Amino acid sequence: MAAWPQTLCIGTRKGLFAATRDGRGWRIGAPHFAGEPVTQLAADPQDGAWYAALRLGHFGIKLRKSTDRGASWREVAAPAFPPKPRDGPWKDDPTPWSVDLVWGLEAGAGRLWAGCLPAGLFKSDDGGASWQLVESLWDRPERKEWFGGGYDHAGIHSILVDPRDPRHVTVGISCGGVWQTRDGGERWESTSGGMDAGEYMPAERRYDPNIQDVHRIDQCKAQPDVLWCQHHGGLYRSTDAGMNWKTIPSPAPSAFGFPVAAHPQDPQRAWFAPAHSDAKRIPVDGRLLVNETRDGGASFSAHGYGLPPRDAYHLIYRHALVAADDGKTLAMGSTTGGLWISEDADASWHCVSRDLPPIAVLRWV
Repeated sequence: MAAWPQTLCIGTRKGLFAATRDGRGWRIGAPHFAGEPVTQLAADPQDGAWYAALRLGHFGIKLRKSTDRGASWREVAAPAFPPKPRDGPWKDDPTPWSVDLVWGLEAGAGRLWAGCLPAGLFKSDDGGASWQLVESLWDRPERKEWFGGGYDHAGIHSILVDPRDPRHVTVGISCGGVWQTRDGGERWESTSGGMDAGEYMPAERRYDPNIQDVHRIDQCKAQPDVLWCQHHGGLYRSTDAGMNWKTIPSPAPSAFGFPVAAHPQDPQRAWFAPAHSDAKRIPVDGRLLVNETRDGGASFSAHGYGLPPRDAYHLIYRHALVAADDGKTLAMGSTTGGLWISEDADASWHCVSRDLPPIAVLRWV
């Protein structure tokens, strides 16, 4: 029997669901946090703990933790900014110093990282009991030029912890480009070289690394120097751990989109879920597809067997296309509550549900 991933966690606008596979197929259980928006999920590979970030409007941001694979949950601390300074270089900062959304959540080597909206990066070394703002990134003078893509302010959505060295962390910011630390967050370097913002910035600033609209970054686990990026203006790949980026030729039917899923073992393979364009955030011709490359982005194949072939108006968010560690099982969720799973590396897809709430994040655990 195939070694299936045990659980797919599904974060939606109205709760956290879990899908598991048995001999009859995939089954979705009753929701945790029913009716509450779940914006991000993480699983700690060291102790097996699960984390769920919730966005509860005027009740604020909440973080829940489970140490028994979702059988029970308890509230832990949520990331929070210190008070805005009353003097100094940030006293007139137009960015609010309050967390509106936990947009990225990753665990590595006993440390949790949370990327937020606005673009604050936080870390926890005690399993979420407390959080510290990474001031070395928040206080960078370049932050004054970061700006929002779909939101009013910039946000951190992608956090990559190098499996070889947990002190090496890469983050993706919309719109602030790619930033890296190699000493656990003490110092940071902008590494967006090669990216082009010409579709939304004037000519004189199109190559400015500090204003690149990175939609999502993912990493090949087996060869972590290979990174893939879905950018507002197209697709990129790096083979030197994100220090430099090369444009990937635009695949049909579109190079616009939000998610990217890297193959966990093969650095030549990745998957993207295209939309028509920034102005039309729906599939081209109403046909939902997944673009796959097997040669480092030199060419693409569009797969849609089992996906809606017409009259489909789904959008796939940044964190809603994910590949399991077996390299064969993929999951994709949409803004209209569709959930599909492929067990043959995108050759075909099976619809698990058409009736979930809008899906923000998927995570294999």
